[in-house]
Amino acid sequence: MRPLAPASVHPPVARYSHAFEIPPGARLILCAGQVGMAPDGTVPEGIEAQAEQCFRNIAGILAEGGMTLRDVVRLNVFLVRREDYAPLSAIRDRHIGTPPPASTLLFVAGLAHPNLLVEIEVTAARVA
Repeated sequence: MRPLAPASVHPPVARYSHAFEIPPGARLILCAGQVGMAPDGTVPEGIEAQAEQCFRNIAGILAEGGMTLRDVVRLNVFLVRREDYAPLSAIRDRHIGTPPPASTLLFVAGLAHPNLLVEIEVTAARVA
């Protein structure tokens, strides 16, 4: 995989890549949005606990497909509260590799469950 950073585009304003080129023959995993819900259905309080659970859920899905969080090339984050951006970013940065994936962050009015604060979807790729 190759991150794309053309000089004709403003550099990223945070820790992300503008795009990734995926070579022919690479395996892909497209992961639906994961929320901070534990396997037993409980939702922990606070953005830190929910974000950590999101990444545990994503890591488990990727492991099922023979990949890890280091294989993530695209990350979309949906946050309910603007003030959760900084703590979520710190947690994200601990879990993602270098170079960082292409990334989009959206602030939304709500998620599927009223106690959810964050949802994260990823695309992972690995050369076969």
